[in-house]
Amino acid sequence: MGAIDLHARASADFERKLADTQQLLIRAAAEFSPLTQANSLGAEDMVITHLINALVLDIPVFVLETGMLHAETLQLLDRLKATSRAPVRVFEPVDESVVQFVGREGKDAMYRSIELRKACCHIRKVEPLQRALEGHKAWITGLRREQSAARAEVPLIDRTEARTKFNPLAEWTWGDVWHYIASNGMDYHPLHDQFYPSIGCAPCTRAISLGEDFRAGRWWWEDENAKECGLHVKTNEGVAA
Repeated sequence: MGAIDLHARASADFERKLADTQQLLIRAAAEFSPLTQANSLGAEDMVITHLINALVLDIPVFVLETGMLHAETLQLLDRLKATSRAPVRVFEPVDESVVQFVGREGKDAMYRSIELRKACCHIRKVEPLQRALEGHKAWITGLRREQSAARAEVPLIDRTEARTKFNPLAEWTWGDVWHYIASNGMDYHPLHDQFYPSIGCAPCTRAISLGEDFRAGRWWWEDENAKECGLHVKTNEGVAA
């Protein structure tokens, strides 16, 4: 049984949520240009890119290619680049930084301590993100309140940082996401069919079991409170968004 069969269950107010999301994206494109969408190639971000394309909005998309992604992720990236109306840019880590880190700490350093894992995330994700966002007034993410306790109060529009962040799916349920995917015959990450609800770098992602938390498969060897890579951490407060 695939992810669509398991999860595609629209909430009672899905049509209202969809309309609100569409209006928010239209407003963002009109009032906050230049802006861009961060696409991790997970279900939520693929839905947002699909909406951007369907609404014919002038919002480019970027993907962080960390050098540690699953083969399935890279294949989906190729398909997205080939089919998306919105331009898709790919940002990679600085090669010298990766070589020095792996040479000094080893390729499995992320398992040895939270500090080393976060250092790896910084090189492969946070620094490339900073380059991807240069020159943009705002950016769009797939954060949802349902994803984790740390994200339970994610606002639709986050103005707490210098650069505005739009979270157009903040109110959506996992069932809403998959209802949209099913209704639109969308392409999606095949690992979702293998019980990977949240997909990151290959060494740091596993499938989850029935009853486990949505993000239990991310950095599963760490304390629950530490499970952010730094992409959605408040710089002024030091807490996860």
